[in-house]
Amino acid sequence: VQLVESGGGLVQAGGFLRLSCAASGSTFSLNAMGWYRQAPGKQRELVAAISSGGGSTNYADSVKGRFTISRDNAKNTMYLQMNSLKTEDTAVYYCNAGGTYFTDSYLFHPDNWGQGTQVTVSS
Repeated sequence: VQLVESGGGLVQAGGFLRLSCAASGSTFSLNAMGWYRQAPGKQRELVAAISSGGGSTNYADSVKGRFTISRDNAKNTMYLQMNSLKTEDTAVYYCNAGGTYFTDSYLFHPDNWGQGTQVTVSS
């Protein structure tokens, strides 16, 4: 599967962005998916994940109530709506597909990553 993220950019604290992850392949709707981010000098961390049908989601505590993950299986696209952005949200955001979805987590698939999109939140 090929994944292409878009929607990153520079925004002031308190602002919003919407990231998209477009996927190729006819099996998109069968895959659980997740958004990860990696800030400079830090490990990649799970931000949010969504089940294959979209009926179940989970979030990192740091983004709960501010970020919303969703998907449109007809468009083979996953989204991350990011509101009330903080400077600490600055990172490269990656999408992952085909991993294992759990109620409170997501285990990424090691081969299915996008190229990432930069999100920079200024104070």
